[in-house]
Amino acid sequence: MKPRGVRALFNDAKTALLLGALTGLFVVVGRMIGPGWVIPMLVFGGAMNVGAWLFSDRIAIASMRAKRVNDGPLYETVERLSQRAGLPMPKVYISPHQAPNAFATGRSPKKAAVCFTQGAMQLLTPEEIEGVAAHELAHVKNHDTLISTVAATVAGVLAMIAQWGLFLGIGRREGGNPLVMIGIIILAAVGAAVIKAMISRSREYEADADGAKLAGSPHGLMSALQKLDTLSRRAPLNQPNPAMNNLFIIEPLASSLRGGNPLTRLFASHPPTEKRLAALARLAD
Repeated sequence: MKPRGVRALFNDAKTALLLGALTGLFVVVGRMIGPGWVIPMLVFGGAMNVGAWLFSDRIAIASMRAKRVNDGPLYETVERLSQRAGLPMPKVYISPHQAPNAFATGRSPKKAAVCFTQGAMQLLTPEEIEGVAAHELAHVKNHDTLISTVAATVAGVLAMIAQWGLFLGIGRREGGNPLVMIGIIILAAVGAAVIKAMISRSREYEADADGAKLAGSPHGLMSALQKLDTLSRRAPLNQPNPAMNNLFIIEPLASSLRGGNPLTRLFASHPPTEKRLAALARLAD
């Protein structure tokens, strides 16, 4: 496989730049409407997202009705890869859902959990399971749950400001035109949602590359992504908590995002599978 130092630095820089842009949007809107509106919403939105971050593993596992396993092929695969990555052993779960998918969660490597659906366990070969598990452990090692929480907090506060702006009269301060102000705030909220999705997609590319390196080859993950993408179109995951969509290796709502609609794709938390496969193929050359 090709060395990934330059590409890793590029992806990290891209994530930092996008987070900076998200923060910039927040600062601009905050200056427009004043701290009297922003601070309460920031406290409320921040508290919600910090709570979700602290209890993300419990929330995700409970919503998927997953059961913990302490032995078996999946456990042994995750254990071997965790040792190779220098990570603490995460909790391992299997969800009874037949739709094939997998995810990792947890606020830190010490609190991490890796979960596969029963459908994924039945569909994938041992090499493919290893590729997917390596991808999920890469998310754990890269602290992607924390990055997602920061992005979700800022984007969520801007969305709340836009939602409540008309009702609360935001924009009337200092004689400003309220309709113009609300229009700008709504555009900022939409922009924040797009940037948040871009951050998520960037972290998926990074987890793919790091996972391929951890597994020793991209081929298992590539084969798994092809199967998961195809089967998830036929049997989409009935995910009860849409806020968790970014956790999964294949976006549960991806069937509605694959039609090539550029506007819809802007809000997708995962890159198109064909682009992920092309990036992994370049690593194998």
